[in-house]
Amino acid sequence: MNTFNFKKSQLAASVSLIIAASTLNIAHAAEQNTVEPEIEVIQVKGIRGSLIRSMDMKRDSSGVVDAISAEEMGKFPDTNLAESLQRITGVSVSRANGEGSQITVRGFGPSFNLVTLNGRQMPGTGNSRSYNLENIASEGVSALEVFKTARADVPSGGLGATVNISTTRPLQRPGQHFSATAKAIHDSSNEAGSDVTPEVSAIYSNTFSDEMFGFGFSFSHQERDFQKQRANIQGWQANVDLPTLAEGDFIDPRAVDAQGNRVGNHFFTKDMNYAIEDLQRERTNGQITLQFAPTDNFVATLDYTASEATTGSETLGWGIWNDFGSNINGYELDENGTAVYADISGNDASFTSSKNTTEVKARSIGLNLDWQINDTWHVELDYHDSKNETDNGADKGLGSDGQVILGSDQLANKIYDYRTGEIPHAQVNWKNGTSVLSPGEIDSNFSQFIHSPGESNIEQLQLHTTWINDSFDIGLIEVKFGGSRTEQNTGGYEAWSGLVGGPGFNPSYTEIFPDGMFTLNNTSGLLDQFAGGGNNLQPNYYYSFDFDEAVARQMAYLTADVTGGDAYAPNAYLDGIDSQSAVEEITNSIYVQSRWEFEVSNYYVKVNAGLRYEETDVSSSVRQRVEQQVNWISASEWITQYEAGGDDNFLVQEGSYDILLPSIDVSVDLTEDVVARVSWGKTMSRAPLGDLAGGRSLTGSPKPGARVGSQGNTNLLPFESTNLDLSLEYYYAEGSYASVGYFKKDVDNFIQTTITQTTIDGLYDILNGPRYSQAVSDIESRGEQATTDAIFAQMLANGDGNANGQIEPNSNDPLITWNISQPQNTDSKSVDGFEVAVQHLIGETGFGVGVNATFVDGDVEFDSESLDQQAPLTGLSDSANFQGFYEKDGLSVKITYAWRDSYLIGVGQAQGSADAPPQYAKAYGQWDMSVNYDVNENVTVFFEGINLNNETEQGYGRYEEQFLFARQYGPRYAIGARYTF
Repeated sequence: MNTFNFKKSQLAASVSLIIAASTLNIAHAAEQNTVEPEIEVIQVKGIRGSLIRSMDMKRDSSGVVDAISAEEMGKFPDTNLAESLQRITGVSVSRANGEGSQITVRGFGPSFNLVTLNGRQMPGTGNSRSYNLENIASEGVSALEVFKTARADVPSGGLGATVNISTTRPLQRPGQHFSATAKAIHDSSNEAGSDVTPEVSAIYSNTFSDEMFGFGFSFSHQERDFQKQRANIQGWQANVDLPTLAEGDFIDPRAVDAQGNRVGNHFFTKDMNYAIEDLQRERTNGQITLQFAPTDNFVATLDYTASEATTGSETLGWGIWNDFGSNINGYELDENGTAVYADISGNDASFTSSKNTTEVKARSIGLNLDWQINDTWHVELDYHDSKNETDNGADKGLGSDGQVILGSDQLANKIYDYRTGEIPHAQVNWKNGTSVLSPGEIDSNFSQFIHSPGESNIEQLQLHTTWINDSFDIGLIEVKFGGSRTEQNTGGYEAWSGLVGGPGFNPSYTEIFPDGMFTLNNTSGLLDQFAGGGNNLQPNYYYSFDFDEAVARQMAYLTADVTGGDAYAPNAYLDGIDSQSAVEEITNSIYVQSRWEFEVSNYYVKVNAGLRYEETDVSSSVRQRVEQQVNWISASEWITQYEAGGDDNFLVQEGSYDILLPSIDVSVDLTEDVVARVSWGKTMSRAPLGDLAGGRSLTGSPKPGARVGSQGNTNLLPFESTNLDLSLEYYYAEGSYASVGYFKKDVDNFIQTTITQTTIDGLYDILNGPRYSQAVSDIESRGEQATTDAIFAQMLANGDGNANGQIEPNSNDPLITWNISQPQNTDSKSVDGFEVAVQHLIGETGFGVGVNATFVDGDVEFDSESLDQQAPLTGLSDSANFQGFYEKDGLSVKITYAWRDSYLIGVGQAQGSADAPPQYAKAYGQWDMSVNYDVNENVTVFFEGINLNNETEQGYGRYEEQFLFARQYGPRYAIGARYTF
């Protein structure tokens, strides 16, 4: 097993020197006249108090800033930070497992937004810069701040926005405070796990020795058992070969040109599958904070934050795989050329059992030194070392992500039908004369085991110095300047077993599996929130079987004696590590920022102007494997073979860039209650870390239509956005305001993933080679249909197979055409939009309401009519939020609704064609509710309901008729109690 070795910089050593130098001056500073810091003690209580504080933060900030404050110690408005953030104007969320996971701000998706913890840049999960907010508990969070406009003193990377998570600090709230919460969670979707799971949390803080010392900790542990039901298509193929059929065997409403050819494109689905996934998730968070204030003007804060989220899943799936051309017996296209019905022969249908346990561990240790030297000078030094690890092999027995696929190729034909309902049907007609495969006919297709751990580290040192002007009467309040050094390392590897277990039913091993191993189930209750789901689904049955039993039986039977040396082994490392990459990114930055306040024609004006300069160096190291050939091992399976022996080489590449980020914010108090703002500045977002890893990688399973590969680009430049914001805000009562804003972003260096069709010397293609063509001729001369299965069998009959019944390429075969994707910087694009928000507290009645909406547009949309590769903006969509509440006499009731319009998830589908087709999500709207009642001053009982309307998730390709996915989770509920003192 390989281990990670990340190079450490001199940061850790230099920090200790700086700390030592700083502490030497503490005694001297204590002798000087100092200004005691004003500690604002706020009694945080209730929804109303939270909304008032959030509004005050918005009003007092420079630029466009929104915030959410804790309702009370240990109680944030939502149990999930992402779902709290979606209450903010312009923020919408993407979900994972029915929970808010990552945020989109003003149409810019997760990779365009930076999440910081107490001002520190945090590592993302895997190769992503995006911080998964569902892994962070909300109990220890005091506020969320969303900076939508440029700020020189804020770490770069948030082109859409920078979100800062502020945690509790004991010296900010002197005295002893404690809160503990326990709740019972019921997820209505649960079938395999516990119907009720626990969540417990606690937060404690205290100060000692006249507030010289502060200690605080927070802890949270949550368990959740639930089920995810889904239907899925991996991709759509454009303009596949169509056979010549009789008029009654197809329907094609597209226009015909003068030559009799159809006008426009046509699209067929590569597969169709269904799945039931039972999940168990545990999340544990904790933070310890130590503070030391030896004098009134110096505070040292040491904190350690840790989180661990483990998700285990067991999945049952079933579905079909399609090849085209002569396999197609009949079809129906709609006016867009999308197949809504297809009758296809050949290939196979399968039943799948999968098992996975993924663990995500995050650790962060930080030290902050805050020194008010005198009335004029303030210095803050902050250092942290943070790490995020992900491991999909956390199952100690399996050690990988495992998948066992059983089924049969003994079918007559398959029917794909999406002419009615919301879920496509994929009926299989078997050679046994029925649409139900008998248990005795179930055979081994293949198994595969994948282990792909990853790690991301960030080590960061920041220095902030503030000079407060008390010498010059020119409207200048202060000048803030400083710099930072950020070292980010990310890397990981993947080990893949290949396809083991007699891939492709060749030869047949039905005798391995007794009939009693399989349980026949109907689809009642499956995807029943969708029209056409449940009992109406075709097929309306599936087989379930035990993953471990299937593995054990194949290990016992498929030994080297039976398989000719290719023994079945559930081992991801059968041939070592298949791919490995690491990226190191070092950024040095300096900034200066000034704040001004003055009057112009009796209007109070505030100005914040700044400039930030950064230099970034990037290096990547990628393991290069040498591909030898691609074998056709069964009718449906093709496998890449690699050169044996010798060490894999590592390709090292480097890149660099620098950037200048100016910014200016101007706010004017038009009246006592009305504030106008204008902001201009530049923000940036760096390229995805995975894209920076250079080197080329080809798929290990290159089936026809799926001959794909990828290549990174270490010289990618960051996205650069020039931003303009205009807003008008009316604060007409305590906790009540209305605002409207306009924003425009002009983004340069847009990154587009281009797909290049290329051939590689020595990698020959059996498909359409002379032996393949001869087999087709032999079949058709007998008057038979030349399906993929028939061609493979005919080639074996013609003597084209090796001793293992596999077909190897010859030098007279054509070269394989690969679709290689690589990111490139391209053109500029613009986005603009409006934000409106109203928050109103209805006097002393206890009622209140908040409504906001965001409308975005731009020249960044995907053109579904074009097969040209495109670089659209992912995540662009309108959104709206509603919140209504009542809070009085110890009772609080809150109901919220979050809506997001359809949006582009990304470009490229797993089994899509070389035109890089899109993935869209349909509009989504969710109702949530919470009820709290104060039994006394210390005890509160509560009820929570999430996704009360049982909203589902749906996705599609170029058109809504190109189904991609449907997911169903169900509502979940919680009851609990909170104790505070």
